[in-house]
Amino acid sequence: MLLCIDCGNTNTVFSVWDGAAFRATWRIATDARRTADEYFVWLSTLMGLKGLTIDAIHEAIISSTAPRVVFNLRVLCNRYFDCRPLVVGKPDCELPVAPRVDVGTTVGPDRLVNTVAGYDRHGGDLIVVDFGTATTFDVVAPDGAYIGGVIAPGVALSLEALHMSAAALPHVDVTKPQGVIGTNTVACIQSGVYWGYIGLVEGIVRQIRMERDRPMKVIATGGLASLFDLGFDLFDKVEDDLTMHGLRLIFDYNKGLEA
Repeated sequence: MLLCIDCGNTNTVFSVWDGAAFRATWRIATDARRTADEYFVWLSTLMGLKGLTIDAIHEAIISSTAPRVVFNLRVLCNRYFDCRPLVVGKPDCELPVAPRVDVGTTVGPDRLVNTVAGYDRHGGDLIVVDFGTATTFDVVAPDGAYIGGVIAPGVALSLEALHMSAAALPHVDVTKPQGVIGTNTVACIQSGVYWGYIGLVEGIVRQIRMERDRPMKVIATGGLASLFDLGFDLFDKVEDDLTMHGLRLIFDYNKGLEA
């Protein structure tokens, strides 16, 4: 089986692929101080609850936007699963189509993975909106290449910044408000964040389409994607498992190159 690891700035997701489907998925807070041994105790316990054994894992692939975490994830794979993980963004990890960006630019591995997955499921001329620590927009060319995009502050990050910078304003949860006009402080903040990000997505997607001068599909992923899809026609599809699908595709592509 294949262990897919998606390490973001906030959470790290582990999924086990058995060759036909993902058997299980688990999430843990990203912490650069967490050791390989700690990962193993946590992961092996959860695998056991799903009837999965440690020796069933023979291969692994990692995508990480938190570079300091990669070392311990590598050690986890080497020490406990007896495999050398493929790491997206490293020279030995090939992509089906190379990104076309400015020379010297390093593209986040999460954006590369989402591009591969989005193209596989929806083809080119695509915008992938990822609601993570940052809200990113990835533009996929007709041939499947990542050709650039947009990075905006994430929803949770914006709320935290507002709370930290304005002592009188409370920290609130993200939810769809009943209306635009809030009648109390919490409702006002929720309205500003929710409708503000609806406007952000609509505006950026519109500008990308104008700049590309062609029809483009829009798909969304990330923890808050479904919330911003409620009752709106913002996205053609919400894909909860997009990143894991992309990791599997990239792993299979590199295995094919070795054959």
